[in-house]
Amino acid sequence: MIEITNLHKRFGKFVALHDVSLSIKRGSVTGIIGPNGSGKSTLIKCLLGLVNPTSGTITVNGSVLDGACDYRQSIGYVPQIARFPQDLTGNEIIDIVKGLRKEPATLERELVERFDLRHELAKRTRALSGGTRQKLSMVLAGMYDPELLILDEPTAGLDPVSNIRLKQFIGDHRNQKRTVLITTHIMSDLEEMVDEVVIIIDGRIRFAGAIRELKLQTGELRLEVAVARLLEREAA
Repeated sequence: MIEITNLHKRFGKFVALHDVSLSIKRGSVTGIIGPNGSGKSTLIKCLLGLVNPTSGTITVNGSVLDGACDYRQSIGYVPQIARFPQDLTGNEIIDIVKGLRKEPATLERELVERFDLRHELAKRTRALSGGTRQKLSMVLAGMYDPELLILDEPTAGLDPVSNIRLKQFIGDHRNQKRTVLITTHIMSDLEEMVDEVVIIIDGRIRFAGAIRELKLQTGELRLEVAVARLLEREAA
């Protein structure tokens, strides 16, 4: 699904990504972990085509990303902070997105029901809570049943019921052989949702593999402790 080879990104003298190579299988759910400033966001922006790498290649579904943008139609993206025009309603925003696409939004109704948004979409977005705006982002990202779903801190602001429904949605996505990338600081969420984790520190991948492999490598039973142990080793 995704092949990243020797990816390097420099902003002036600052190196955000250093020789990153990574393979992500179709139908997998992968968690991307790292401290603030580790390079997680830069990696996601490179995947989305929002940032051009200094060197290296990214291949999605066999196509090398070289400035083309058609591949983005197969990606759904939920940013960490959802920002919408404040005077528009949720329904109006959904209609705008639908007007930009030719294919039908096959999962729109299902996701609106799943996240209990029916009575919220008539409101202007400035009146919506942060969690409700996050759920609107989920609908926009998932309603075209994307092959790749990228979620940046997706549980931020969600109530417990919506959190459970999000995890069910991710599970459904996996069962349909769709691919999911998640960045989060909440280790308990990762342990329930992901198949593999990627740990980035100072722009370099320090671990990529199954959670059980990380636990074996660090000798820890809890994911959050295993991640902390690895971070401590790297800082030493």
